[in-house]
Amino acid sequence: QVQLVESGGGSVQAGGSLTLSCVTSYGGCVGWFRQAPGKEREGVASISPFTSTTPYADSVKGRFFISRDKSKNTVFLQMNSLQPEDTAMYYCAAHFSCDLGSQWSYWGQGTQVTVSS
Repeated sequence: QVQLVESGGGSVQAGGSLTLSCVTSYGGCVGWFRQAPGKEREGVASISPFTSTTPYADSVKGRFFISRDKSKNTVFLQMNSLQPEDTAMYYCAAHFSCDLGSQWSYWGQGTQVTVSS
């Protein structure tokens, strides 16, 4: 069974930054998703273990950056210039494909990010 454990969420003021961490031994694609109350889940970013391809949602391009430290089995999501609309539960997920539109196979429990104006 693939395990994913997120951490790093919290409360921050608009314009601030947070870095989320996802610890997993899964060797394939790892992605970050988010879901705000009353909204559909949105794919934020994903990272492949084999290529430099890192797809991002248009809403976060230039502000969020995904990276992977294989030595620590950790995938990071650095979030800069946070806005209230970034408030959501953020989930780490794993799948054989990095396509954010796919049905991802494995999911973590989530970590809450709240951005106040």
